[in-house]
Amino acid sequence: MSLPPGFLDELRTRTSLSQVVGRKVMWDMRKSNQGKGDMWAPCPFHQEKTASFHVDDRKGYYYCFGCHAKGDAISFVRETENVDFMEAVEILAREAGMQIPARDPQAQKKADHRTELADVMEQAAQFFRLQMRTAAAAPAREYIEQKRGLGAPVQERFEIGFAPDGWQNLWDHLRAKGIVEDRIIEAGLAKPPTRHGGKPYDTFRNRIIFPIRDARGRCIAFGGRAMDPNDNAKYLNSPETPLFDKSRTLYNHGPAREAAGKGQPLIVAEGYMDVIALSEAGFGAAVAPLGTAITESQLQLLWRVADEPILALDGDRAGLGAAHRVIDLALPLLEAGKSLRFALMPEGKDPDDVIRQGGPGAVQTLLDQAIPMVQMLWQRETEGQVFDTPERKAALERVCREKTALIRDPSLRGHYERELKDLRWRLFNPRRPWTPKGKWPPVPQVQTATKSSLLVAAGDAAQDYLREAVILAVLISHPELARDFEARIETMPCLDPDHDALRNRMLGLLADDTPPAFEPLVEALGEAALEKLFAQPHLRIVPALRHPGDLDLARMTVAEELAKLDANRGLQAEIAEAAEDLSGPANEALTWRLGQAAEARNRANHGAQEDKTEFDLGDNGARIDRQEKDAFDALLDKINYAKRQR
Repeated sequence: MSLPPGFLDELRTRTSLSQVVGRKVMWDMRKSNQGKGDMWAPCPFHQEKTASFHVDDRKGYYYCFGCHAKGDAISFVRETENVDFMEAVEILAREAGMQIPARDPQAQKKADHRTELADVMEQAAQFFRLQMRTAAAAPAREYIEQKRGLGAPVQERFEIGFAPDGWQNLWDHLRAKGIVEDRIIEAGLAKPPTRHGGKPYDTFRNRIIFPIRDARGRCIAFGGRAMDPNDNAKYLNSPETPLFDKSRTLYNHGPAREAAGKGQPLIVAEGYMDVIALSEAGFGAAVAPLGTAITESQLQLLWRVADEPILALDGDRAGLGAAHRVIDLALPLLEAGKSLRFALMPEGKDPDDVIRQGGPGAVQTLLDQAIPMVQMLWQRETEGQVFDTPERKAALERVCREKTALIRDPSLRGHYERELKDLRWRLFNPRRPWTPKGKWPPVPQVQTATKSSLLVAAGDAAQDYLREAVILAVLISHPELARDFEARIETMPCLDPDHDALRNRMLGLLADDTPPAFEPLVEALGEAALEKLFAQPHLRIVPALRHPGDLDLARMTVAEELAKLDANRGLQAEIAEAAEDLSGPANEALTWRLGQAAEARNRANHGAQEDKTEFDLGDNGARIDRQEKDAFDALLDKINYAKRQR
């Protein structure tokens, strides 16, 4: 709402900044000069031992020389109380005795009516607190203190009360206070009579009472836990009233907002007792929805308090189902920087159980292991399923597309699509270790045995090693071709661990939809690993590396080397199977299989690139590329001609 001109100036004039700040700090009187309004204290916004937080009471501004926080009384209340601008203004105006102008007469009338109802609710809260001390509440006190472990200080802090058994205990108390019947019923504290001539009756009877307050601290509703095990409703909330809309309310909202503003994680539990147990264990920023699944309005409330609330759900099927429902609700509402994390309790336990059995440390461990929302979505769509056919894999891809399509933010939607694509790649290729992009492990060092083995290895193993290096080097030098061979190199086994690490990194980069480029590829693969690869002597004579701009030559080179690898390893597999079959009688089929495998290898070794190149035989019998020989002869002629001119 807009404020009239001069209202804020008058508010700042009436407000003493040193008094506002003094509620949160301890002044260093050796450094402060109270007479001049020059005050110093340790900063309330960051941890420090020295007094670097300065308040100039005359000018109405503060400044921290450590963390550079600065502002006036309104900004101080906003930061320390974790409230928005208008709420901070209302807090200061109330303390200064100033009335905030209403928008219009109707709005003022509505506000006055809500204030009257809030006063009725406060009187009801006092009644329930007094009843908790009576003899009739002995079973309730025993349950709270012995079974739940909540002593008197905790009961006072959370204002836990008791509604005695009887039809009109609260009704008679409020009527004796002069409160009209309509107000009691409208506040949800009593229900109209069910028969003609009857009297209204109390909403809460024989229940432990938990006051529900809004973010401003006003009592707007109650929650009641039944003491009778046969009661139809174990937990009962106030009905909807002008004050209370349970879909827009969070239990412990105000204290949690203040604690979250001081850096504590915002935790969403399922019930009152979980919130109280978490708060008493040191997790003050704990809230709970009111008997229903989290709503869109409650999500927005949570994101106003913290960017990534943690849902601490019970470790049972119901808790997991609640997490899944929240995912579907949150996907269309996600924004950059706003998300959820999920901390699942052990099977059959809630946060209260975890605290009583393992203490605050056990809860902190679960919070540290909280699952990001994208992983929770992935877990929901894949857990307990097998993706062993193309149809099942395609179905998973379709589901992922449908879920990411719900995200309205285009940038965030793109990140979700890439993350789910990475997870699918990992699921469908379990034989290789996978790590997220940008977090690659160090490249394994080549062992001495690996280096020396090339010098003494038999031809086939050494040839395979050399071809792996050629394939990787050519693709790294021509990254625009990498996606064309993605499926081939994905199934290419690597003999050398360095080659395998480079190949896995390259595949991880290809999971991104952006076109591959040389500089990002080099940066991701690491200069040390690339230097080790390109230092191999045989790469110096590979034509595709000597002419890096020739894409056709590079494409042909990679295709030929992959074909040679497949053919050679196919032959080795046939030989291994034949060796096993030789235990029985020899037959023509065995001979034919070996012959076909050998012929396939010979065809692959005599590649298309060689077919297109003309050769001459040297004096030693080696083949020489005729095109290169002609260029070399032309160079010699120029050298000889220059000598003759001299």
